[in-house]
Amino acid sequence: MKKIGILGGTFDPPHMGHLIIAETVRTTLNLDEVWFIPTNEPPHKNYASSTGQDRLKMIKLAIEDNEYFRVNDIEMKRLGKSFTFDTMNILMNEYKNEEFFFIIGADMVEYLPNWSRIDELVHLVKFVGVQREGYELNSPYPIIKVDIPLIDISSTLIRTKLCADVSVKYLIPESVDAYIKENQLYEN
Repeated sequence: MKKIGILGGTFDPPHMGHLIIAETVRTTLNLDEVWFIPTNEPPHKNYASSTGQDRLKMIKLAIEDNEYFRVNDIEMKRLGKSFTFDTMNILMNEYKNEEFFFIIGADMVEYLPNWSRIDELVHLVKFVGVQREGYELNSPYPIIKVDIPLIDISSTLIRTKLCADVSVKYLIPESVDAYIKENQLYEN
């Protein structure tokens, strides 16, 4: 049975923090792969700043040099808000010989009681919680805790810097930075 990590998110844009989380969890839990699943329309956010196709392309560029990372566009193909329960149901039916580990930051660990169908979801997937500044890894639900380097990078920070024409070198992969510049994303 393969062990698959799932890292969902808007990835608007993907950054080094995403990659560090994915690799740290992969090696700590001895996962076979980590799948990056960009949301089409996240249930807890209003919108993404860039198109789904741009975000999908940026993720592919960000992970292209890691043989254990994959992109799964399951949520991009669905219209409307993406709920983890629906995604995991589809994946469980499609991949019957895989065990799934859903990677979330401490902010989402605290928010778990508000997730759609959470009481059913915890029977489909194992949640992996990683520390995030200002949050605790406390939940009434079972969480596998993985220590990661605390690097305070967010997509919001990246977008703010890009809008202000401030360097994001070392915060995002060079290939993602080149794509953003080429396609004039996140400009004023």
